[in-house]
Amino acid sequence: MKYLSPILAILILSGCASKDYTLMQTPNQEVKSQPATYTLIDYTIQPQDRLMITSYNHKDLMPTNLGENGILVDANGDVTLPLVHRVHLAGLTQTQAAKKLERLYSKYLKNPSFNVEAINKKVYVLGEVKKPGAVTMDRDQITLLEAIAQSGDLTDNAVRNNIIILSRDATGRMKMRKVDLTNFSAMQATSLMLHPNDIVYVQPNNWKQIRVTADNIGAVTKVISNIATPYFIFK
Repeated sequence: MKYLSPILAILILSGCASKDYTLMQTPNQEVKSQPATYTLIDYTIQPQDRLMITSYNHKDLMPTNLGENGILVDANGDVTLPLVHRVHLAGLTQTQAAKKLERLYSKYLKNPSFNVEAINKKVYVLGEVKKPGAVTMDRDQITLLEAIAQSGDLTDNAVRNNIIILSRDATGRMKMRKVDLTNFSAMQATSLMLHPNDIVYVQPNNWKQIRVTADNIGAVTKVISNIATPYFIFK
């Protein structure tokens, strides 16, 4: 048979692609459930962060017109607060910042108690997800699967066995790790936790790359054709 029938070709292609759509599998070996171990972190405050600062014992102390925007940490890493005025908080964790405020306010108040939380924490999910963009975090870390779920899940064109995560370490150096969502054993060996400002990139598969390339060539050809047509008409 010189040519494959369209139906047979579709079945072959579907069979080849099926592995890419199967998540969390470990071929040819038994999967044993193991408890996940995560290192909890306390977010470090940065300039341009927005902080929600709550005074529990003295609720009338904090400004009431801040709404949901919080208090901006300026470019120098400072915030301005009643009584204590300018306070440097950048570089401190949220817990350390709360303790610093309690220490400063203890000069003026009896048993002050504070909570400090950065409310602008985000991770960024790009590429082959249905809703790419920023994902707001309501805590200091989330899992890769949570971020993907909040981005509307992976598209049909996503490469599921080579998801790239870019993050910065404590020294500010960029680090990259790759996650294979099609293999449970590989997932156990890789950290799935995301921290604020991490970037997740989901690559497109080869079929989409071919289709995009073909579309680009078609667009260029159309432009050349539109330009050349009058020349050949009036020649």
